[in-house]
Amino acid sequence: MGRYRRRGGRCLGVALAAATPCLLRSVAFAGAWPTPAGETQAIFKFEDERADRAFDPSGNRATIPRLYDDNLSVFVEHGLTDRLTLQGKAGLTDGEDEFIRYGGRGPIELGLRYALIDRSSWVVSLYLGGIYDGVGRNAGYSLPHQGNSDFEARLLAGRSFTYRERPVFTEVQLARYWRSGLADETHLDLTMGVTVARHWQVFVQSYNGRADAHPVAPAWSKLEASLVRQLGRWSLQAGWRQTVWGREDPIAGGPVVAIWRRF
Repeated sequence: MGRYRRRGGRCLGVALAAATPCLLRSVAFAGAWPTPAGETQAIFKFEDERADRAFDPSGNRATIPRLYDDNLSVFVEHGLTDRLTLQGKAGLTDGEDEFIRYGGRGPIELGLRYALIDRSSWVVSLYLGGIYDGVGRNAGYSLPHQGNSDFEARLLAGRSFTYRERPVFTEVQLARYWRSGLADETHLDLTMGVTVARHWQVFVQSYNGRADAHPVAPAWSKLEASLVRQLGRWSLQAGWRQTVWGREDPIAGGPVVAIWRRF
């Protein structure tokens, strides 16, 4: 959710964070904010990325054989306490490039997110989790099937406020991945969400990262814009994700569609 992890970069910013705690907890959010004790959220997402160009080691654009990478996943989180959230993700992947066609299980991940600071309008959380890589592209710059198991540590900070009577939230996430079978990575993910009308929100997200590879370190920057419609305990999302800069990374883009349900 280029090296935008198939795990959705932690399903960043998938709902409105409002200016008061009671409103914040009335909507879905899979980011820095903890899930209230006893509550569960599930996010079903389809991502379709295609590319016929790539950034070379110098960051210049080059033509490549066409490739695609489709992912269908479910992300679930459950509030164990008002500060501690259990979360996991699994899915299916299907893709093809010049050399290989692949399909099957996507990455499986499981971890815990703890709210270190939880105030009325801002929150800071720490996520620790493990990932068992899938059969497809476990990194945008890698070959299919590369990768084995990873450990992730992620610091998340969110702030909610009101601007011109419109609820707004912003979030920053800094993550480190220790990986087996691929280079370790550092990620910086940013999200902003704005309520534009009753039950309608717009989200703008940026996924950025760099791998510790030598002599060329793959790097990427992706932008995603989406529109979200709330329908009670259901929410619908539709948007587009596009690679805008990188090194040794495909210039991939495509639609993102998601359905959320709170229990």
